[in-house]
Amino acid sequence: MQNDMKLVEYLRERHSTPVAQIGEPGPNAEELRSILNFAVRVPDHGKLSPWRFIVFHGDVRRELGEVFLQIAERASPEMTNSARDAELTRFLRAPVVVAVISTAAPHVKIPEWEQVLSAGAVCLNLLMAANAHGYAANWRTEWIAYDNEALAALGVKPQEKVAGFIHIGSSDFPVPDRPRPELSQIVTFAGEAKG
Repeated sequence: MQNDMKLVEYLRERHSTPVAQIGEPGPNAEELRSILNFAVRVPDHGKLSPWRFIVFHGDVRRELGEVFLQIAERASPEMTNSARDAELTRFLRAPVVVAVISTAAPHVKIPEWEQVLSAGAVCLNLLMAANAHGYAANWRTEWIAYDNEALAALGVKPQEKVAGFIHIGSSDFPVPDRPRPELSQIVTFAGEAKG
């Protein structure tokens, strides 16, 4: 029962730490393997595993920042210094960035939409698994998830999509909760008379 109460408390308070507040240290190799193992325990109709991971850590994050900057400068040659810095440090904001790649494809039995939803479930599980290991995490996409040149640099195949970039690290930043929807605005009980 004690563990159940911890889970209830966690779900009641769950939130994402702003990516700007995430820093070192990140998970070590063993912790990351555990986090990824937890993340794949999601609904997966047909057992297709319609997702995969690309892990970015170390110097490759800086190298990708250079690529992102080159792409961004071609689109907007008059970038400010702060905009240039934002591109250079896009993957340096956290010690580990995990790309969740949706590999959803037409299937004779399993709707593609269900495969896409499974990749979204992996993203949320990845956030929660990172938190369970004592790390802060944030789920992002940003323009690089939709730019063909950036996707190629990241190792994403043409038929794949980025479900999210999960930034994982540490933070002692106190995160205030954001407004959540009122259930009365989003819940309908089937069969009840409308007022």
